[in-house]
Amino acid sequence: MTKQILSSTFVALFLFIVGCGGGEKKEKSSVSAMGSSQSSKDMLTSAENGGYGFEEIAESLGYETYVWSEKDGTFFGDPNAVKGGTLQYIHSSFPRTMRIVGQNSSQMINSRIIERLCYEALLGQHPATLEFVPGLASHWSISDDKRHFKFRINPDARWADGKPIVADDVVATWDLRMDETILTPSEQISFGKFERPVAESKYIVSVKAKSVNWRNFLYFGGMAILPNHILKDLDGTAYLEEYAFSMMTNSGPYAIPEDKIRNQESFILERRNDYWAIDDPFSKYMYNFDKIKVSIVKDNTALEYEKFKKGEQDFYTVNQARRWVEETDYESINMGWVKKQRVFSERPAGTSGYFFNMRKWPFDDKNIRYAFTYLYDRVKMNREMYYNEYGYMNSMYAGTIYENPNNNPFLPDAEKAVNLLKESGYSNRNDEGWLIHDETGRVMSFELSLPKTYEYMATPVQQMLKEYGMDMQIKFVDYNTMIKNVNERNYQVAMLGYGGLIYPNPETSLRSELADQNDNNNVWGFKSDRVDELLPEYDTCFDQKRRVEIIREIDGIFSDVHPTAWSIVRNYQRILYWDKFGFPEWMFTRYQGDYWDMFRYWWMDDTKAQRLKSAKDSGEKLPQAEMDMMFWPNYLKAN
Repeated sequence: MTKQILSSTFVALFLFIVGCGGGEKKEKSSVSAMGSSQSSKDMLTSAENGGYGFEEIAESLGYETYVWSEKDGTFFGDPNAVKGGTLQYIHSSFPRTMRIVGQNSSQMINSRIIERLCYEALLGQHPATLEFVPGLASHWSISDDKRHFKFRINPDARWADGKPIVADDVVATWDLRMDETILTPSEQISFGKFERPVAESKYIVSVKAKSVNWRNFLYFGGMAILPNHILKDLDGTAYLEEYAFSMMTNSGPYAIPEDKIRNQESFILERRNDYWAIDDPFSKYMYNFDKIKVSIVKDNTALEYEKFKKGEQDFYTVNQARRWVEETDYESINMGWVKKQRVFSERPAGTSGYFFNMRKWPFDDKNIRYAFTYLYDRVKMNREMYYNEYGYMNSMYAGTIYENPNNNPFLPDAEKAVNLLKESGYSNRNDEGWLIHDETGRVMSFELSLPKTYEYMATPVQQMLKEYGMDMQIKFVDYNTMIKNVNERNYQVAMLGYGGLIYPNPETSLRSELADQNDNNNVWGFKSDRVDELLPEYDTCFDQKRRVEIIREIDGIFSDVHPTAWSIVRNYQRILYWDKFGFPEWMFTRYQGDYWDMFRYWWMDDTKAQRLKSAKDSGEKLPQAEMDMMFWPNYLKAN
């Protein structure tokens, strides 16, 4: 089944690990990463109740499905793929938890590695067309009023401990996500739109939405499912405690054995030989590596890069333009042993830059936010530091149809900044050159906490602000500490980013009721009556043209309030990789468009690996790869 897990909340901060495998906390499972044998087929449940034979009567009962055919080509993996080998990956921080639900589970590594590789949802989406495709559920039904959904769970689906996946698992997962003691209020917002699901039979589960919302089916179908036979003995608090760093039984193609977790150092995902969908056409050519080792190099991209050059990591994504231009002229690349490519796609850029905490001085003042932005000279930095590799982000939805074209571009303008500072009472400086408030004498000084690896981006901005009397004190902390402070609203300004979504979901980051709560994506404290009015309309609008208009208006309001001094943007992924892999002709998927796809679609090519070894031993030069990989832009033109 497809592993194109749908995100139910706005994918979080640059941040962004959860695990799988294992068993019930009270009684540790002996199931290895390779799983246990599946139990025998259920021949007792009738076809009408979702058992075998349901396929023949599904259409008459109002259900639909997506049938894989040859026209899907390599979109669900390349038939040339082979199983085997170990993928070596280095990440900048160890997971704050190994859960995929609940407090501290919003890091990218949780959602992109552990959730996608270890857990599954009822449905997925086609990587190229976004049509719904089977996941744990083989068939689904949407009522005429768009509020009632039914799903038939595939009776072959199994948890890693061999137990069948059933309708009660879906109900239990919803119950957990709705438990406020998991300390993730955005879960209650997303899944509180539904009445409690009903297990109509062993394999058929139904749910009723409280109101019409075009995203309801998307979200419920994309909810990663957890096992009821474990959850039934836990409330939210116990779940957070017992599974902070232990693996709950999963259903997906990989598991993380507990003996392969080294706290703060590494963890290993192992491919399960008895994964229930191992021969399914939606997954048989995916999930090819026997092992994926995730090692941690905390906040040190230079060391990470050196480890890649030594072969201790199989690929390296180059986020620094200077490194891409100046530090990729060495033997392994020049000899073609390491491939250097830019992969273009339709991946949403997301939003990044300096996020202001509008709950706290000085950024509770719009003039100060504007002044900061006008002094933050992105144009100069792009020219002098980033080799003009980037464009300029002026929207939460940069480069997509949802971007408001009338947003203030906030080009550098020191004169405007000075005038705004004066309007807010900062017209004089003290003996040290810092601005002071005309009435209170308070010095315009604030703190930016960030990892040491971000220093090269922050210190130029610090100098720009200093020239005009704004004192930005930089404090170095590790990544997890930075995110903890942001989640607890214990910051003044932070350098952050949100990943983009194919379908914008502004309510989980912009609803006013989230502004004064911790642990959600409204990190700025943003409040707007008008946005609160637009959010329900957006949710219930089935007209895509009108939805675009709504998001553009929201984007314009957000830009005017200006909780973020936006950064720079690019629409491609820069990647280096040792030439020992096979991959589909498109390399990265159309909308994901980045290295996370390697974990699911690439494979170890033994012929290439041997050729690489021989070339290095003999000094042989291998062919260079084409620099710009343009499959998806060309596909878009052709289709």
